[in-house]
Amino acid sequence: MQEGERVSRLEEVVQPILRDHGLELVDLEWRDGPRGMLRVAVDKPGGVVVGDCERVSREIGDVLDMAGLISTGYDLEVSSPGLERRLRSEREFRWAIGKRVRCWQSGGAEVQGRLREVLSERLVLEHEGQRIEVPRASVTKARLDAELPWPRRA
Repeated sequence: MQEGERVSRLEEVVQPILRDHGLELVDLEWRDGPRGMLRVAVDKPGGVVVGDCERVSREIGDVLDMAGLISTGYDLEVSSPGLERRLRSEREFRWAIGKRVRCWQSGGAEVQGRLREVLSERLVLEHEGQRIEVPRASVTKARLDAELPWPRRA
């Protein structure tokens, strides 16, 4: 089975389980090796707690074992996306709409703001009331910009 096909099939199995638990798939990553690794990042309004990850991890593991999609031994990791998660895929960018992000561009420029739109050719951010359009082709790295409920220490 091709890598892209495997990921698509795994997503098809995982999505209904997450929906049943009120969770949203942020990212799914499969790594081949002597022992495979399946990483699933999930989120929900108000954030994910350890209990959410434990519950869906057990259920995902049981369903995957019955489905026979993974024929070797594997490890399963279910977690929240993290406060400063790196954004790579289209799905991750779309999930981040409304959240604060930081982008680095070729040439070293860095922009930050609340992600308002994800378009094929550009990202639209808002910072201090200003609209910032960032060409997607110039983005070398992007990540969430943590919004902590408490002030950062100096």
